[in-house]
Amino acid sequence: MARINNEMAYKATMQRIEELLPLVDDDTPATDKNLVELDLLSELAAEYEEEHYPVAAPSLPDVLRLRMAEMGLTQSKLSEMLGISPSRVSDYLAGRSEPTLKIGREISRKLGIDAAIVLGV
Repeated sequence: MARINNEMAYKATMQRIEELLPLVDDDTPATDKNLVELDLLSELAAEYEEEHYPVAAPSLPDVLRLRMAEMGLTQSKLSEMLGISPSRVSDYLAGRSEPTLKIGREISRKLGIDAAIVLGV
């Protein structure tokens, strides 16, 4: 099967995808030439992106900051919620230390953060 081998080909593929997107929708028949082309180009682009632009797993400090913002939590409120000191929360946010298994469970359960992220796996 064909592959995208360089950045120039990737950019051209992405440009064509952008041209095709307005031409198809959920009601477009599966046999429509624009939809077929869009599907093929999208798969090629996805393969290139996986190889050249891998997405790293999020870090616990990043996810904690995001969840705190989503839930409107301060470091003080989070420390109360988890039953730990504010300085310990600060250490987690700065990446200076990692939570114990017990606190990791609490973070996962109370904040709804995937255990794999909390445990760094």
